[in-house]
Amino acid sequence: MTDLKSVKWKVFYINEIFSISAGKRLTKADMDNGQIPFIGATDSNNGITNWIATPNSSFDKNVLGVNYNGSVVENFYHPYGCIFSDDVKRLHLREHADNKYILLFFKTVILQQKVKYTYGYKFNGQRMGRQKILLPVNEEGRPDYEFMEQYGKQIMLQKYQQYLNYICA
Repeated sequence: MTDLKSVKWKVFYINEIFSISAGKRLTKADMDNGQIPFIGATDSNNGITNWIATPNSSFDKNVLGVNYNGSVVENFYHPYGCIFSDDVKRLHLREHADNKYILLFFKTVILQQKVKYTYGYKFNGQRMGRQKILLPVNEEGRPDYEFMEQYGKQIMLQKYQQYLNYICA
């Protein structure tokens, strides 16, 4: 497996790689307790801030949720169906099928931009789309999704092996 240092990298804007969709405002008064995860702009619990029964147009799954308010730039992969607050954008790949390992790769890439955004320099929807990210590329200069997926799988296998070594020791 090729490592991160031996691949070519290129700068892309987030909106070149992803379609970006908004969440939808849902006030506490409009929430009914239920079993659907509600994703808010937090930095913990995989973004889940409540469990609701109130569906809306922001229902999505197999998606990367990126905070642009609250804990800005924090982002989480959601393989399960959930509802998104209006403080979280939903990102789906434009030119490749959404995939757990690829989206987890992007989670880390996007999170590298967190230090740039503070109270005085807000990570709003427009800035999110124009944020530059550095990605591994193939021979044609396009994002190398195959590399990202295989790299993610390699990391998971390493973690599984560490876990097995720990419980077998």
